[in-house]
Amino acid sequence: MNNASLLAVAPEVALLAGVLIVIILGVMLERPRREWGFVAALSFVAAMVLSVIQWREVDELIAEGSDLLFFSARSVPILRNPMVVMDHYSAFAGFAIFTVGLLGLGAAWGLVQRVKARGVELVALILLAVIGLHMMTISANMIILFLGLETASIAFYVVAGFTRQREQSDEAAVKYFLLGSLASAIFVYGAALLFAATGSTSFYGAGGMKAFLSASIVSEPGLLLLGIGLVIVGLAFKVSAAPFHQWAPDVYQGAPTGAVGLMAAGVKIAGFAALGRILIGALPSQIDEWAPILSIIAGLSMVIGTALAAVQTDVKRLLAYSGVAHAGYIMMAFVGGAAGVGAMWFYVSMYALTLVGAFAIASAVSRNSTGESALDDWAGLSKRSPELAWSMLVVLLAMGGIPFTAGFVAKVSVFTVAADSGYLWLTILALLTTVVGLYVYFRVAAKMFFGAPQDDAPDLEVSTVLRSVVAVVVVATIAFGVDPWPLLDLVRDALPL
Repeated sequence: MNNASLLAVAPEVALLAGVLIVIILGVMLERPRREWGFVAALSFVAAMVLSVIQWREVDELIAEGSDLLFFSARSVPILRNPMVVMDHYSAFAGFAIFTVGLLGLGAAWGLVQRVKARGVELVALILLAVIGLHMMTISANMIILFLGLETASIAFYVVAGFTRQREQSDEAAVKYFLLGSLASAIFVYGAALLFAATGSTSFYGAGGMKAFLSASIVSEPGLLLLGIGLVIVGLAFKVSAAPFHQWAPDVYQGAPTGAVGLMAAGVKIAGFAALGRILIGALPSQIDEWAPILSIIAGLSMVIGTALAAVQTDVKRLLAYSGVAHAGYIMMAFVGGAAGVGAMWFYVSMYALTLVGAFAIASAVSRNSTGESALDDWAGLSKRSPELAWSMLVVLLAMGGIPFTAGFVAKVSVFTVAADSGYLWLTILALLTTVVGLYVYFRVAAKMFFGAPQDDAPDLEVSTVLRSVVAVVVVATIAFGVDPWPLLDLVRDALPL
């Protein structure tokens, strides 16, 4: 394995080293220590730097005309069945995931301190989960993608029930595990059918699905279509798209609030990255078959997510159903094929940031950070903590797609892709649900600014780390809303092979 090969998996190596060091420190230092967070944060920063180096290396290899598929997204493949790939797509996905991982760790740091000596386990699980998420983005083979999916899923199953102080926490972990296992089984069955139809589990290379479908006539088109459908269902569960979303509200409500942001945001980035890698990267010739499926799922997600979010009295459940709707908006970008990849990346990365910020604020506002976050707890937040109230308002405006926030640019981008691809009905439906969705977010805003604080409302303790996380989210949301072009220009190059 040469240097470029090592660079392709270098972020995983950096994070795995962080896991080992954190565990060793946990054995040596039995009480909660800042060293755990410092090592984990350093691992995330190192992985982010390596992602930037990967992007630059791909640029250089493209300029040199390299013919190694392992390294370059624009090259002629010579490997027959590659397992992983390094391209702009994986480099951008990695940077986004590691950024969310770092911010998610900061949002969960209060929980790490509360569970005392067990905090080292939570830090290690977060690092392992991010390793699995990144494996999904670099996979060039169904086997590697599944290994990454399960690595992240198993870690998150444990995180969901980590506190074990409430029955809801145990229920969230069990429900997440059972339904997650079912979704994984469906995904594997779909992958097996794709193998039966194409004779390969690899996406690229001389023996991969893309090469087979471009050079051969599929003898069993029904088998191929069923395999595509089951793979979509398996990944739709992971990104909580309707009608495969039933687990999300209960899991988000029962899991530790500080860690939910990472669970929700990280899985959405990796899940949509994997979906793009399979459909747009390996199966572009079948777009007439899979695009209508995604359009239906997108429409259902937007309608069901928005309608159910409007009647919630718990902010965590509201954000869960809102996430269902946003999964639908993101899926709109896929109906445009390769033309929608840039819009997808802009939307999913900006939404992931706002999601981490929303749950970070919820962890400070909630009376019990391991359970519910009743809407009444947010009453009069502008008087109790103006900083958190205004930050949450920015996040809510971005989720609602209000101008001068990154959410507005994201929605315009995916709406344009869907309309240009001939899915005008989906664009109109998205516009209607966006308008209704404003009611959902303004309910929380009205409670924060016009509600009266409860007499027994606890004092808000906001740590410096949490303030930093929220500040990064707010600044990025506004900055990319006012001037989105640097990021939009960047993600246009983040295409799968």
